[in-house]
Amino acid sequence: MDTIASLFSFITWPVSWVIVQFHTVYGAIFGPDTGWAWGLSIVSLVILIRICLIPLFVKQIKATRGMQTLQPEMKKIQERYKNDKQRQSEEMMKLYKETGTNPLSSCLPILAQSPFFFALYHVLNGIASGDTIGAVNQDLLESAQKAHIFGAPLASKFFSSESDVAALSASLTDVRVVTAIMIVLMSASQFFTQRQLMTKNVDTTVKTPFMQQQKMLMYVFPVMFAVFGVNFPVGVLVYWLTTNVWTMGQQMYVIRNNPTPGSKAQASYLERLHKSVTEHGKTRRRGEKAIVKAIVAKGRDRNEAERKFINGLNKAGLAAQADGNVVKSDTAVAAQSADGSTVTPAGQPKRQQPKRQQPKRQSKSQRQAKPAGETDSKTSLTKSDEPQDAEPADKQDAKQQAKPAAGAKKPAQKSGSGGRSKAQSGQRKGPQRPKSPSKK
Repeated sequence: MDTIASLFSFITWPVSWVIVQFHTVYGAIFGPDTGWAWGLSIVSLVILIRICLIPLFVKQIKATRGMQTLQPEMKKIQERYKNDKQRQSEEMMKLYKETGTNPLSSCLPILAQSPFFFALYHVLNGIASGDTIGAVNQDLLESAQKAHIFGAPLASKFFSSESDVAALSASLTDVRVVTAIMIVLMSASQFFTQRQLMTKNVDTTVKTPFMQQQKMLMYVFPVMFAVFGVNFPVGVLVYWLTTNVWTMGQQMYVIRNNPTPGSKAQASYLERLHKSVTEHGKTRRRGEKAIVKAIVAKGRDRNEAERKFINGLNKAGLAAQADGNVVKSDTAVAAQSADGSTVTPAGQPKRQQPKRQQPKRQSKSQRQAKPAGETDSKTSLTKSDEPQDAEPADKQDAKQQAKPAAGAKKPAQKSGSGGRSKAQSGQRKGPQRPKSPSKK
């Protein structure tokens, strides 16, 4: 570790100078030789570095999402050229160039933060060995050696010898208890940060090898922190624990306000956005407009949560615009949603479909008034435009008397055969009621 730290000696003086300036401020409040003054100086150094790295963090988010999107295409290239590694690499580079994605962008914050980490380690290790490094002079060196954080000297380690700890006016038990607690907190914060990334901010609609890699790192990183943490001075553990907590909070903010499309976090965010937009009738912040603009631009490529959001706005009488604004919809025509379903805005009456008119039922005299040679089995189902004149009573009696005679000539059907005679002209189909004897 000392050899690696010496490689970043060029940045040791700026890091030590920043710590000294913060120590001057906090030393005036808590005392120059206290652990609070030196501990808060290290925490302030972390915050300053992480604020400067925010642009790189934004690039890391974009690069990570770009890599998630490219995973299906990358898998196809690997399967197509699995026997030609050179062609596989060329096609990968071509894909990165066409999409503007850089795989190393996801590692930029860690790579940019590494020099500061090793420079701080070099300064604290010099304090433990009694060497003045950078802007830390002899007076500041003696002050830092007297500083204790919860009973543990700033430059002590978990595996420090009892004599080295005694030289810094501390006990070995206090040092190991404090360092063990810090290592556990450091590993737990790293695990929780990676876990919330996997469970909330990953596109669940696409299963890629990238997700398996992230899941593996979720368990590997905490173990690495636990293994290397026993060799870190207490001051470096304060630095690393602070940067892990900062990363966790920063990622929680990003997941809540700018989630990955298709993730569980996006569904929760769109529910909150829908409630806010329907309450105020518009998008109030620039971030909300950017989200709505991206959803509108997708068109039919929207996922389930995005379609639900657009349909919810339509039902509330609102319409999302291409510029990200949301306006009230005053049209009386039903709005056509992206998935093809028709949604009627609230407060507008739905168009009533014309009801199908049922044909009027004809009386018995109207059905029997048809000419003798015409047969129409659908008379009862069609609407009569003009009423038909009823036949004289004497003609009706003659027809009734002629029916049994005509029926006598037909052979009788067997009982139980289930056959039925065809309905005569002007009569209903089906079994007829027996006629009264007076009419026979």
